[in-house]
Amino acid sequence: MPTYHFAHAVDDYLMGTTHVIRGDEWLSSLPVHLELFFALGVKPPKYAHIAPIMKEEDGAKRKLSKRKDPEAAVEFYAKEGIPSTAAKEYLLNIANSNFEGWRKQNKEESIDKFELVLNKMSVSGALFDIVKLLDISKNIISRYTKEEVYDAAYAWACEYDSELEKLFADNKEYTLKVLGIERGNIKPRKDIAKWSDIKNNIQYMYDKEFLNKEQGYEYQNINNQEEINKILKLYLEKYFNIEDDKETWFNKMKDLSEEVGYAREVKEYKQNPENYKGHVGDISTVIRISLTRKSKYPRYV
Repeated sequence: MPTYHFAHAVDDYLMGTTHVIRGDEWLSSLPVHLELFFALGVKPPKYAHIAPIMKEEDGAKRKLSKRKDPEAAVEFYAKEGIPSTAAKEYLLNIANSNFEGWRKQNKEESIDKFELVLNKMSVSGALFDIVKLLDISKNIISRYTKEEVYDAAYAWACEYDSELEKLFADNKEYTLKVLGIERGNIKPRKDIAKWSDIKNNIQYMYDKEFLNKEQGYEYQNINNQEEINKILKLYLEKYFNIEDDKETWFNKMKDLSEEVGYAREVKEYKQNPENYKGHVGDISTVIRISLTRKSKYPRYV
């Protein structure tokens, strides 16, 4: 409507707007806006028109909508517990073709030091990918210290998850030890993509939570109960020793595998699958799931 365009020019002038960055659907309105500023006798702002972020839906692409799509709102990231740094880094990644190369060369630098160049933005509209965003978030959180994870997750829980808040508050020192597992290594744990993941990932490590939760076991390739019972019985009778380090434990898993007809090495199984029922990875997975009920967890607990 004419009144809208007129209000646009008046509003920007009164606010002292110098630069306008907006979606390319407004490009056709640019001549009208410039003419309005000239008619009013004032200097127009500089305009930049960028392609909108797209979303795939039912095999087609459409513009990410602030009304239809929760991920278009800041509140979505807050509720999910995705660190703001991860969200910003992902948006820079899809906004500017220079960012990925800059990040590889400046792995420890703050994204605040990256200079956003408009002419390096995609002209076709980047596709929003929540999986990629969570991968970036995993990498960022993997570099946190246990104290940083605790503080950030606890602050999130105080607002969004009272059960996790209580778990953290009642068991702070123990929780710090849990969060410190495989952290600070050359290959740190990457099982946390957002703070809302944490409760489900670590509850099994608290006796009260583990025993009070009614849930099944996520058995994988070996899921026959008779076979599982046979493996567990032999493990407890012959191979279990709480003092074993991870290398000793895994060597015992190879011995156990061989004893029950599984390959000691994964490559042996792949070369001659007809000779084995499975491989050592299947056996060790049975032990781990029997202890945790889960198929994903920090490896060395």
